[in-house]
Amino acid sequence: MAIEVVTFDLDNTLWDVEPALKRAEEAQRAWLLQHRPGTIEHHDHASLWEFKKDVFRRHPELAHHVSHFRLQTLKELQRLAGYSEAEAESGAKGAFAEFLIERQRVDLYAEALEVLQQLAGRYKLGALTNGNADIYKTDAAEYFDFAFLAEDVGASKPAPDMFHAALDLTGAKPGNVAHVGDNPEHDIAGAKSVGFHTVWMNQAGIEWPGGEPADRKIANLRELPAALESLAAG
Repeated sequence: MAIEVVTFDLDNTLWDVEPALKRAEEAQRAWLLQHRPGTIEHHDHASLWEFKKDVFRRHPELAHHVSHFRLQTLKELQRLAGYSEAEAESGAKGAFAEFLIERQRVDLYAEALEVLQQLAGRYKLGALTNGNADIYKTDAAEYFDFAFLAEDVGASKPAPDMFHAALDLTGAKPGNVAHVGDNPEHDIAGAKSVGFHTVWMNQAGIEWPGGEPADRKIANLRELPAALESLAAG
């Protein structure tokens, strides 16, 4: 079957997410140090991680809402530091706003825009992400026809919800869609479960962890157009 729609994971598929996350965490911490002293000073990376895990245990309903989860964590940190409910609420929003500015300031892989421009002339392009990155706040915005976050549909990949949302929006059949992503479980297994073709972005050069492999494997986005053509050729 012809490929009509190509969906992309974002983090570590179109860009390396670690630099953006590091800057975002630093910006959030700086805001708290300035505006909510006493909230974060006594936490290092390990203790903050334990705190987040405790919040997650108490709020499993936020599993697919990474932004709401972060806001809840920020709010609880401030409440424990003695701030009022109103102060903690406004402080969470303020700190999160600083986090998001840097979170969205990603550096796409060097070849990404050239490849996306090439693909946009042939396919509908969509973004499917478990995170809170917004493709429309990046330099790749003009090439994308649609985007879904786990927060939009209430379920994270590998659950089928986001993949079904793409089908509902485009009207495509599963066999006419290819999904590109770096995570063997979330992207490859998840997309395969609904009948999508799959392309594994393995820039890190890791070994396939097992299970049914992706239909195609690439190490660089420049290899993607040829991989999609070979899928269409059967």
